[in-house]
Amino acid sequence: MPPSTRTAASSRSTDATVEENIDIDDGNESIETANDSANEIANDSANEGGEEKLRSGIQSIEVGFRLLEVLTSEPRAMMLRDLAQRAGMSPAKAHRYLVSFLRLGVVAQDPVSGRYELGGFALQLGLARLARVDGVKLARIALAELRDALDITVGIAVWGNQGPTVVHWMESSHPAKASLKLGDVMPMLSSATGLLFAAYLPRSKTAPMIERELNNAQHYSWGATPRSAEALEATLAEVRAHGAARVEGMLLPTIHAFCTPVFDASGELALGLIALGHEGAFESGWNGAVDTALRECAGKLSYELGYSPVAR
Repeated sequence: MPPSTRTAASSRSTDATVEENIDIDDGNESIETANDSANEIANDSANEGGEEKLRSGIQSIEVGFRLLEVLTSEPRAMMLRDLAQRAGMSPAKAHRYLVSFLRLGVVAQDPVSGRYELGGFALQLGLARLARVDGVKLARIALAELRDALDITVGIAVWGNQGPTVVHWMESSHPAKASLKLGDVMPMLSSATGLLFAAYLPRSKTAPMIERELNNAQHYSWGATPRSAEALEATLAEVRAHGAARVEGMLLPTIHAFCTPVFDASGELALGLIALGHEGAFESGWNGAVDTALRECAGKLSYELGYSPVAR
């Protein structure tokens, strides 16, 4: 082989080789696809009776969506070989699914690099979902399950004109005497709810309320309530470090509380999930049952609202 030919052959990228090998693998892939189809038909025939048939679904759709899950979690466009590997399938099999996804606009391919990423229709799907989602409604359903599972008092707070405002409240079988009701505005410095919003909202929104309460704190003793800007910043740094706010008897004696953030698609604080109870009947430790359950609930709600902890 002439030197120039050898050099050209050796300079081919691994990804280009993978693309070329797709044609070579077509025979095996066709057999694999045929087997998949045969299995699905067999499953449908075996499950012809009603509910079981509904549960069986269409396996090929679920397999193909593994590629979309990988692209959703990856912040950059991907080469075929890497995408296929992450999805747990051969490049040839992944390529067949991607061809259909490209036609539907769910996936796009860079004409120069050949890399794949989510397409325009995927964006439209996401926007349509966000337009329909009601964060407070979803939180009410999720918190009802949490309240019943742990038998604790729970609530929802959003940012209102006057500050962090309680918009939903569900008592446990042993209600905490917290004297809270719908529409109550929580203090910024002496409640878990207020500290959470102070930690995650832009200071331009919270500054007037924080300054007013700091001035009042100079004249009144509220236990562990921050009394200076420096003390407040240290408290808010702790809230961010834990990813949630907690108070123990700060606002009301013997009442402990958590407030955990739910974020929206833009990464902004959408609402706070509240859990509280009496000392001795409420597990207030970090990573305890209440803290863990509240975090899991908040994480699922954030996902439903389009939030991703990984930058895209």
